[in-house]
Order: sequence, then C-alpha cells, then structure tokens
Amino acid sequence: MCERQNMFPEEFNPTFLFAWKGRRPGEREEPHVHDYMKLVIVLSGHGRYRVEGRVYDLAEGDVLIVNPGVRHHAIPEEEGAASCVEFYIGAIDFHVQDLPNNCLPTPADSCVLHTEGDLRQRLERICAAMEAENAVYRRGRYYMMKSYLVQVMLLIIREQYEAEELRQGFAFESASRKYVVEQIMNYFEEHYSEKISLDQIAENMYLSPYYISKIFKSETGEAPIRHLIDIRLSRAKELLENGWGGSIKEVAATVGYDDAYHFSKLFKKKYGFSPLKAKRSGKNPS
Repeated sequence: MCERQNMFPEEFNPTFLFAWKGRRPGEREEPHVHDYMKLVIVLSGHGRYRVEGRVYDLAEGDVLIVNPGVRHHAIPEEEGAASCVEFYIGAIDFHVQDLPNNCLPTPADSCVLHTEGDLRQRLERICAAMEAENAVYRRGRYYMMKSYLVQVMLLIIREQYEAEELRQGFAFESASRKYVVEQIMNYFEEHYSEKISLDQIAENMYLSPYYISKIFKSETGEAPIRHLIDIRLSRAKELLENGWGGSIKEVAATVGYDDAYHFSKLFKKKYGFSPLKAKRSGKNPS
C-alpha cells in the first residue's frame, strides 16, 4: 500500500487554538509570523494576502495555508470593493509525515488550495458548524471544536495527496483497486432502487468522489453513474418483459427514477424502443 496511507507516525492529536468568522478590517496589517498553523478559508468575496513577498488573490472556496514561521499579512481591500468573509482556524501540536512539526502540506509552489464541488461544500458546512458551536458554551465545546478541526485538516491533506497520486499515475495496488470497485458494484446491485449519491459512497469509503470515479473507470471502462444506469435499465426491462402490471411511472420508481420521462428517454436510448413497447411485448400485457 502507499506510504501516504500511514502518513501520521504518531496519533494525530492536534491542539485546537481558535476559530473565527468575520470580515477583515480595512486598515493596513503589518507582516508577521506565527508559531502555530493558521488556515484562512474564504467563504465569500475576494481578498489579497502577501506571503513571503508573493501576493495571492483569494476567491470564494480558496484555503490559505499559513504554516509556522511563514511571513504574511492581509492586503487592505480597495475602496468600494466587496468585503471578503473569511473563516480562520488555528492549530498546533501535530505532525504529518515528511513535514516539519505543525505544518500542513501546501500545493506545489503555492500556499493556496483551490476547492470546488463536494470539498468546498463540506468545508463550508464544517465552518458553519464550528461557528455555531463557538457561539455557545456548552459542555465539551473544546472537544467538539477539535473534532471539526481534525476533519478540516484531514480533508485538506487528502485532497492534496490523492490529487498528487493521480497526477503521478499512482493509485491503490491492483487487489485494493478491485476490492473498492467490487464494493461499489455490489452496493449498486443491492440498492439500485434507492437514491444513490457518489459523494455519500465516497465519504463512507474515506475517499474522494473524483478518486473513486477514476478507480472505477480504470477498472471497468465506464463511469460509476453509467454502470448504475445500466443496472437500473436492465432491471426495468426484465420487469416490463415479464408481465409488469403497473404503469411506466411505477416501474421507473421501482428502479430508482422519480421522473418517468427521463427514465423513458434513457430506456429508449439504450434499447432502441420505449418502455411501453417493452411492456406490451411482455408475457401478460395489460
């Protein structure tokens, strides 16, 4: 297995320092350094930072990773510019393999991680949960905040290491890849009639949706959603040609489709004839 699977030489147990959401003040900020790791997650608007002499323009979804000893400061927004809403998180007392203490990995030649899709949504949800937890002083507040911190850190680490492994052409060993694909295929076979989200499957398997799609397509030659569609349409065809007594809308719902029109389009595209024709050709047409 990849060494990245054991990237934490000791128990990953960071100390949570702070979390804060707000709009940056307009006054000039002096360059400074910290002895802890700080994350700046842009929730809306645009902002600018100078990090070790280089200026970075940040947009919604960007994560600025400021490791200990890195000189940085925020650049005031121009007059009339939309205010930038940011979420700050601080942590210390952790170690990631091949990195100095209290440092998170950063993208090559940058300190800004650009996020989108599922990752951005998950980070935004965690920030909202941290903000809500931070607003009240309930029992166990620190440990709840720490649990959110760990989630954010692991999402950032996974995103970068998995993306790097894909760029280098690395993935799981063959047996592990096959196992992952078999698990997904079995799940599709057993739950095709239900609402299925690749994001949820990926979360349950502790992998990113992009990574799962890449593995699945490399092993089967088709995307996961295409495989699921084929299973659903095949089951529908069997039902229709074996005396289905209900409506087309009902058979669509039985194989996981709320929209009978969409189901009919997919069915005709795959088989060259409509679900209604398949039903009429059944053993006991109604």
